[in-house]
Amino acid sequence: MGRIAFLIWLLIGFSPTLASAQETEASIERGRYLVLITGCNDCHTEGYAEAKGDIPENEWLKGSALGFRGPWGTSYATNLRIGMAYLEEEAWLKYVQNVLPLKLPPMPWYNVQQMNEIDLRSIHKYVKSLGPAGSEALHPILPGFEPDGQYISFPEVP
Repeated sequence: MGRIAFLIWLLIGFSPTLASAQETEASIERGRYLVLITGCNDCHTEGYAEAKGDIPENEWLKGSALGFRGPWGTSYATNLRIGMAYLEEEAWLKYVQNVLPLKLPPMPWYNVQQMNEIDLRSIHKYVKSLGPAGSEALHPILPGFEPDGQYISFPEVP
């Protein structure tokens, strides 16, 4: 490319802002796709599995009051939209790499940790794009205490 052609390309043919916006939009769409295919909504969206996925997107990832009860007590799927609303990308990556294994079952944190950095960043961008909504998830209940609401029971594995 000649010098003049290069200058014209710089002036009218290239827009870093547009390219960056397109890359961000592509990353958000990738995050949406990953949320769908990895089953995030199955637990983190109230009624998603029962509705066979027919839940409006603006209701996605707001957590669920359905408990998961097992030897660990009773755990609840968190509201990812509130959880990630103020969490920057780098903090999300550190969380996945270091804190997520401390989460209670049945969250498959071991699968999330196998995702590559690009996918994790895309999921973060997508969830943040939804904006904060809903309320905080219920707190886990220690073993031996009865939860108030509905729950799925996981038997102790010998």
